[in-house]
Amino acid sequence: MDNASHFTAILEKFNSNLWAYHLVVPELVAQQYAGQDDRRVICILNEQESFQCALMPKGEGAYFININKKLRDKLGLKLGSSVRVSLQKDTSAYGLPMTEELQEVLRQDPEGNALFHALTPGKLRTLLYIAGSVKSPDRRLERALAIVQHLKANGGKIDYKKLHLDLKQSP
Repeated sequence: MDNASHFTAILEKFNSNLWAYHLVVPELVAQQYAGQDDRRVICILNEQESFQCALMPKGEGAYFININKKLRDKLGLKLGSSVRVSLQKDTSAYGLPMTEELQEVLRQDPEGNALFHALTPGKLRTLLYIAGSVKSPDRRLERALAIVQHLKANGGKIDYKKLHLDLKQSP
């Protein structure tokens, strides 16, 4: 990784309903990324698992990275585990990958494309996550179509409860 920051952190857990397992980013490392408008980074844990995420403010200038259950299980991480971390600025367009299926649906639907790209970066990432969180290309296509239809039916707004129902009812 070019221009990467490397450090070792201990897997910790917040006593909170909002956040749980996380790695604290050393202040000098966080300053390289957190001072910018966009705190999105590519994170590699133990030279094995790469994912896109944001440095989250912990307070008093400190930052952390959330570590979800899927990652913890895949790497065998437990509370107190030592983790080797590499960070690099995420320069991707959206902060998450766009599936080929969603890209094609947007290419074929100018109205849906305009509504999609008018969303905030956070909402874009949420929809990208939803579209890409299934393995089957057929299911990804169904989700892409449902997302674009939802945006068109709701004037470019997202009603997450309704979107959830739309996704469940898609073929």
